[in-house]
Amino acid sequence: MRRRLGSAAVALVGALLLVSLFLHLVPGDPIDVMLGEEASVVDREALRRAVGLDQPWYLQLWHFTRDFLTGELRTSLPPFQKKVLPSIASALPSTLLLALASLAVAVGIAIPLGVAAAARRGTAVDTAAMSVAVAGVALPRFWLGPVLIILFSLKLDWLPVSGAGSWRHLVLPAFTLGTALAAFLARMTRAAMLEALREDYVTAARAKGLGPGAVLWRHAFRNALLPILTVLGLEFGALLGGAIVTEKVFAWPGMGTLLLTAIERRDYNTVRATVLVFTCCYVLVNTLTDVAYALVDPRVRRRA
Repeated sequence: MRRRLGSAAVALVGALLLVSLFLHLVPGDPIDVMLGEEASVVDREALRRAVGLDQPWYLQLWHFTRDFLTGELRTSLPPFQKKVLPSIASALPSTLLLALASLAVAVGIAIPLGVAAAARRGTAVDTAAMSVAVAGVALPRFWLGPVLIILFSLKLDWLPVSGAGSWRHLVLPAFTLGTALAAFLARMTRAAMLEALREDYVTAARAKGLGPGAVLWRHAFRNALLPILTVLGLEFGALLGGAIVTEKVFAWPGMGTLLLTAIERRDYNTVRATVLVFTCCYVLVNTLTDVAYALVDPRVRRRA
């Protein structure tokens, strides 16, 4: 447990340091966002001192950490200096909802495809399933999203174009975000199932007279779950990152939209806070994945 907590702390500190470094390397001056490039030097320096941008980067980082932990963190530049954490608390549920819905779409598509491909290895079913998987990986989200909008929103008028408010708003962004993960997960499921189907316990189950469905799902699939859970845990972080582009395409009011708006405004505090929350979510999901290992495989529980 101590090692796990230490790894989480290193990940959080590393993410915070890297983001702070990159923010100071990005071209552009936040003061220009507020005053414009035509402002006088006196006004620019006065505003810079007022918001603390005249301090060294490590002092700015220290002030950010202190304010973040105490809940007093505010956006970097006036007149937008409102507290950051309420904005994150409002946007985070939307992003988590989108990520979970995308994960459900990915699992719903990938598991049947992967299991069917493994059970019918070398047949047309296997070829068709893996062709779908390759196509899903090849389709970029920034292309797939607008195509789905044109087809299902503009042409067929079945689903809303953008925004949030009902389950209908969630369908297109969840499908867009979950497609790439579904494609990768289907290939991983097929590989894990093929390995499980070669094990002796599967042969023994067949020798006992169990039906194909029981052998496939109760014995082979259950033992193939560990690598699949590994992929799901790792890819959940990718879903959160991919949500940035998807949320922009569908105007979904989540963390990705908040982050992009903060970057456009050079709002350093909001950018740091958003990335830090993303990292916390990723670390938490990996911890939950370890717990799921112990539930699926008793051998992991005994080693823990």
